[in-house]
Amino acid sequence: MRALHTAATGMMAQELNVQVISNNIANMRTTGYKRQRAEFQDLLYEQVRRVGTQASAQGTMVPAGVEIGSGVKTVGTPRIMTQGALTQSGKEYDVAVRGEGFYQIQLPDGRTAYTRDGSFELDAQGRLVTAQGNLVQPGITVPQNGSGFTINAQGQVFITPVGTTTPTQIGQIELAVFINKAGLQGIGDNLYLETPASGAPQTGQPNTLGYGSLLQGSLEQANVEAVSEISDLIAAQRAYEMNAKVISATDQMLQSTTGMMR
Repeated sequence: MRALHTAATGMMAQELNVQVISNNIANMRTTGYKRQRAEFQDLLYEQVRRVGTQASAQGTMVPAGVEIGSGVKTVGTPRIMTQGALTQSGKEYDVAVRGEGFYQIQLPDGRTAYTRDGSFELDAQGRLVTAQGNLVQPGITVPQNGSGFTINAQGQVFITPVGTTTPTQIGQIELAVFINKAGLQGIGDNLYLETPASGAPQTGQPNTLGYGSLLQGSLEQANVEAVSEISDLIAAQRAYEMNAKVISATDQMLQSTTGMMR
């Protein structure tokens, strides 16, 4: 019976839905993480009796046809790129984005990745890097003979050289924005890659038109809401159980039909 296949597509869709929800919950404490949402569409319909066709010789029309659906399919798991809560970390190399924009990160293979995770460190050469050691772009090198490392809202990086009290600018952090940021490809390590769907990045100075501002000593938390994820998980579980019940009921109907043929 067709209902077996239809219900099976529903169970597979909810399995994927639970996987997406579980990944969101697992990353509740991941800096800069953006939650995903599973989206579904119905499959093709068999037109047993097409709506609007002629129903009699007198020219009457069918007001409602007979369409039999074939199930559901997953069409995407887009990221919800809303702002996460900002929390103070007290670390001078931590910096959060308030508003639009991604940090630019140079990968070992030369590609440029993008992230909202501003938990930066210094490497052995004094360069600003991510937790994986990838360079922040444009490159910023902090001299050893200095103190008072600061980053203002415009992304300007200052340090006070030894023997002076006047801060000196040593670099500029730039942000990249995309026309469709949900089209970025996640590659792990809190990094995203540009895709044809995201469009080309537009870079600019923070705290200007179209770009967010920076806040030193803070980090952006994941935009995952525990209550919302748990309610979605319960709904997915119940939908899975109902599809399993359809398969069980269909199996009983087939058993009855088989018994009549003996």
